Amino acid sequence: MLVLHRKELPPIGTWAYCLVAPERKEAVVIDAPEGAYTWASQLAQSAGCQISALLLTHGHWDHTLDAYAFAAAGIAVYAHRDDQILIENPAVMSDFAMPGMEMKPTRVTHWVEGGQSIELLGQSFAVRHVPGHCPGNVLFYDSVASRAFVGDVIFCGSVGRFDLPGGDFATLQHSIRSEVYSLPEGTVLLPGHGPETTVAAEKADNPYVRP
Repeated sequence: MLVLHRKELPPIGTWAYCLVAPERKEAVVIDAPEGAYTWASQLAQSAGCQISALLLTHGHWDHTLDAYAFAAAGIAVYAHRDDQILIENPAVMSDFAMPGMEMKPTRVTHWVEGGQSIELLGQSFAVRHVPGHCPGNVLFYDSVASRAFVGDVIFCGSVGRFDLPGGDFATLQHSIRSEVYSLPEGTVLLPGHGPETTVAAEKADNPYVRP
């Protein structure tokens, strides 16, 4: 059974998630806001585990500020190639970052695609491509625990911004209807910001995207 840990990190309250498999002595981190590497490393060490992978839901700076530290430590980094420039050359988003922020490039070791399954922590995680907020936004679906790490495509009662470069509302709506709302209704959605929600709750009440 995987143990889920989460921590809201600066500078704008972005969630980092860490899945720990105690019996395998292994952990996987989802998204890397500022401070994620230190937090996850200490968490893994206290559990007697090694971090084997970092999964990036998308390439915006608030999700990738600490990604370079994971890569420098030899940890595998997974992301979608449509966000390659944002991850490998984050300076292109400097106009949309906080003043004085240092954004370091990260080398991605594994490019994922929608419809793919990746094997981590002894089980499969389905990858779904959900552009609209960001070209390379993906969600990682854990069917065993009925949860999905969705990045910024959808929030509790809201949706991700679509006014940044590469964003598009019609594309976002399509992604949510086809790739999020098609998950089992009991699936817990773990977003990049704010509280968790469920597929059923968003299908019923999300004012931005109706089923």
